[in-house]
Amino acid sequence: MAHHERLVSFLLRVGLAVAFLYAAVSSFLDPSSWIGFFPSAVRQIFAGQILLVIYSLYEIVLAIWLLTGKYARNAAWCALATLILIILSNITLLDILFRDLTIFTAAGALLALHWHQK
Repeated sequence: MAHHERLVSFLLRVGLAVAFLYAAVSSFLDPSSWIGFFPSAVRQIFAGQILLVIYSLYEIVLAIWLLTGKYARNAAWCALATLILIILSNITLLDILFRDLTIFTAAGALLALHWHQK
Protein backbone atom coordinates (compact mmCIF):
# COMPACT_ATOMS: atom_id res chain seq x y z
CA MET A 1 0.00 0.00 0.00
CA ALA A 2 1.44 3.39 -1.03
CA HIS A 3 2.10 6.16 1.50
CA HIS A 4 -0.89 8.25 0.41
CA GLU A 5 -3.17 5.20 0.61
CA ARG A 6 -1.98 4.53 4.16
CA LEU A 7 -2.73 8.16 5.03
CA VAL A 8 -6.20 7.96 3.48
CA SER A 9 -6.86 4.72 5.37
CA PHE A 10 -5.71 6.31 8.61
CA LEU A 11 -7.92 9.38 8.14
CA LEU A 12 -10.98 7.28 7.28
CA ARG A 13 -10.37 4.96 10.23
CA VAL A 14 -9.94 7.86 12.66
CA GLY A 15 -13.10 9.56 11.36
CA LEU A 16 -15.13 6.39 11.74
CA ALA A 17 -13.67 5.64 15.17
CA VAL A 18 -14.49 9.14 16.42
CA ALA A 19 -18.11 8.77 15.26
CA PHE A 20 -18.53 5.42 17.02
CA LEU A 21 -16.71 6.59 20.17
CA TYR A 22 -18.77 9.76 20.38
CA ALA A 23 -22.03 7.82 20.22
CA ALA A 24 -20.83 5.28 22.79
CA VAL A 25 -19.59 7.84 25.30
CA SER A 26 -22.63 10.05 24.82
CA SER A 27 -24.96 7.09 25.39
CA PHE A 28 -23.27 6.41 28.73
CA LEU A 29 -23.55 10.08 29.74
CA ASP A 30 -27.15 10.59 28.55
CA PRO A 31 -28.82 7.21 27.91
CA SER A 32 -32.32 8.64 27.58
CA SER A 33 -31.28 10.51 24.45
CA TRP A 34 -30.10 7.32 22.75
CA ILE A 35 -32.47 4.52 23.77
CA GLY A 36 -35.16 5.81 21.41
CA PHE A 37 -33.04 5.00 18.36
CA PHE A 38 -33.53 1.29 18.94
CA PRO A 39 -36.67 -0.03 17.24
CA SER A 40 -39.55 -0.45 19.69
CA ALA A 41 -39.86 -4.16 18.79
CA VAL A 42 -36.27 -4.71 19.94
CA ARG A 43 -36.87 -2.71 23.13
CA GLN A 44 -39.86 -4.92 23.91
CA ILE A 45 -37.65 -8.01 23.79
CA PHE A 46 -34.58 -6.59 25.57
CA ALA A 47 -34.38 -4.04 28.35
CA GLY A 48 -33.43 -0.74 26.72
CA GLN A 49 -30.70 0.10 29.23
CA ILE A 50 -28.99 -3.27 28.87
CA LEU A 51 -29.29 -3.12 25.09
CA LEU A 52 -27.74 0.34 25.07
CA VAL A 53 -24.79 -0.73 27.24
CA ILE A 54 -24.07 -3.78 25.07
CA TYR A 55 -24.33 -1.75 21.88
CA SER A 56 -22.13 1.03 23.28
CA LEU A 57 -19.47 -1.48 24.29
CA TYR A 58 -19.64 -2.90 20.75
CA GLU A 59 -19.10 0.60 19.35
CA ILE A 60 -16.06 1.10 21.58
CA VAL A 61 -14.56 -2.22 20.48
CA LEU A 62 -15.24 -1.36 16.83
CA ALA A 63 -13.64 2.08 17.26
CA ILE A 64 -10.51 0.56 18.84
CA TRP A 65 -10.37 -2.04 16.08
CA LEU A 66 -10.57 0.68 13.44
CA LEU A 67 -7.82 2.66 15.14
CA THR A 68 -5.46 -0.33 15.23
CA GLY A 69 -5.64 -0.74 11.46
CA LYS A 70 -5.54 -4.53 11.84
CA TYR A 71 -7.77 -6.35 9.38
CA ALA A 72 -9.08 -2.98 8.18
CA ARG A 73 -11.26 -4.61 5.53
CA ASN A 74 -13.13 -6.64 8.15
CA ALA A 75 -13.47 -3.63 10.43
CA ALA A 76 -14.85 -1.64 7.48
CA TRP A 77 -17.40 -4.42 6.82
CA CYS A 78 -18.51 -4.29 10.46
CA ALA A 79 -18.80 -0.51 10.36
CA LEU A 80 -20.74 -0.69 7.10
CA ALA A 81 -23.12 -3.36 8.44
CA THR A 82 -23.64 -1.39 11.65
CA LEU A 83 -24.50 1.74 9.72
CA ILE A 84 -26.86 -0.14 7.41
CA LEU A 85 -28.75 -1.39 10.47
CA ILE A 86 -28.81 2.10 11.99
CA ILE A 87 -30.11 3.62 8.76
CA LEU A 88 -32.74 0.95 8.16
CA SER A 89 -33.91 1.05 11.78
CA ASN A 90 -34.35 4.82 11.70
CA ILE A 91 -35.25 5.42 8.05
CA THR A 92 -37.99 7.94 8.93
CA LEU A 93 -35.56 10.17 10.85
CA LEU A 94 -33.87 11.76 7.84
CA ASP A 95 -32.96 14.93 9.77
CA ILE A 96 -30.69 12.75 11.89
CA LEU A 97 -29.74 10.08 9.36
CA PHE A 98 -27.99 12.44 6.97
CA ARG A 99 -24.95 12.16 9.27
CA ASP A 100 -25.13 8.39 9.31
CA LEU A 101 -25.30 8.34 5.51
CA THR A 102 -22.07 10.32 5.44
CA ILE A 103 -20.41 7.96 7.91
CA PHE A 104 -21.72 5.02 5.85
CA THR A 105 -19.98 6.50 2.80
CA ALA A 106 -16.70 6.79 4.72
CA ALA A 107 -16.99 3.13 5.76
CA GLY A 108 -17.61 2.22 2.12
CA ALA A 109 -14.53 4.17 1.07
CA LEU A 110 -12.44 2.36 3.68
CA LEU A 111 -13.76 -0.97 2.44
CA ALA A 112 -12.96 -0.05 -1.16
CA LEU A 113 -9.45 1.02 -0.16
CA HIS A 114 -8.81 -2.32 1.56
CA TRP A 115 -10.88 -4.48 -0.78
CA HIS A 116 -8.04 -6.84 -1.71
CA GLN A 117 -6.67 -7.11 1.82
CA LYS A 118 -6.99 -10.48 3.51
